[in-house]
Amino acid sequence: MVFQNYALYPHLSVYDNMAFSLKIRKTDKNEIETRVREAAQILDIEQLLKRKPKALSGGQRQRVAVGRSIVRDPKVFLFDEPLSNLDAKLRVQMRAEISSLHKRLNATMVYVTHDQVEAMTMADKIVVMKDGIIMQIGSPLDLYNNPDNAFVAGFIGSPPMNFITTTVNTDGNKIILDEGDYQLEIPENFRELLIPYNGKKISFGTRPENFQYSKNHSENKSIIAKVKIVEQLGEEIHLHAVTREGEIIVKLPPTLSFDTDETVYLQPDMDMIRLFDAETGSAIR
Repeated sequence: MVFQNYALYPHLSVYDNMAFSLKIRKTDKNEIETRVREAAQILDIEQLLKRKPKALSGGQRQRVAVGRSIVRDPKVFLFDEPLSNLDAKLRVQMRAEISSLHKRLNATMVYVTHDQVEAMTMADKIVVMKDGIIMQIGSPLDLYNNPDNAFVAGFIGSPPMNFITTTVNTDGNKIILDEGDYQLEIPENFRELLIPYNGKKISFGTRPENFQYSKNHSENKSIIAKVKIVEQLGEEIHLHAVTREGEIIVKLPPTLSFDTDETVYLQPDMDMIRLFDAETGSAIR
């Protein structure tokens, strides 16, 4: 097990921390030496073996904690939020190193995290849990593209999926999401699924990257919102805007500029929407 707070013995050197469990097992000294040196080489901490934990950075301490597990040659590793105490830049570096280590050791790693970016970038399979109950199991892309419920849809993705509660209305052969200020026509493939919801509320979900900005209102296509905050990230901006139903976040090109409280018209890509039952949160498919 690799702990969130590293759990290293402060009075022992890096070498002795890594060798501790083997010494308790009364493993041969030469075997201990070999295993510790091999683990240190894998983790690039050979030069740190004589130091005490207090002389190490957070990332170095985490490597030692991982090395202490590696020397035991386990079939399964359990990582308990191992990167949560590291700064943002070091987390990115350690994510890559743990992924590389996984391929090198070819061992099962069970990795507990609240950081969905870690889950998306590192996992072969993700188990999303809420209050101790499994919400969905699948590959990162499967959970991203085909969430079983609104909780998974809102958890996977950064920024998370936007949700707007709206009413379903049938208009001849058309299915329309009626929000009073605007109406959005639903694509053909959703028609039969939404007929039972006529006159009822559903939750309409759209990823931040699946919007286009327009200066003018386009009937049946645009969500009307007011600008709250603009986050400039260089390669894109995150526009936080307020609709009648709540706040949404939209990814837009960095060349655009907005004023606070400015009215904007945001067109969702209706082929990329996800619909959820407003009461149960289950996906409507």
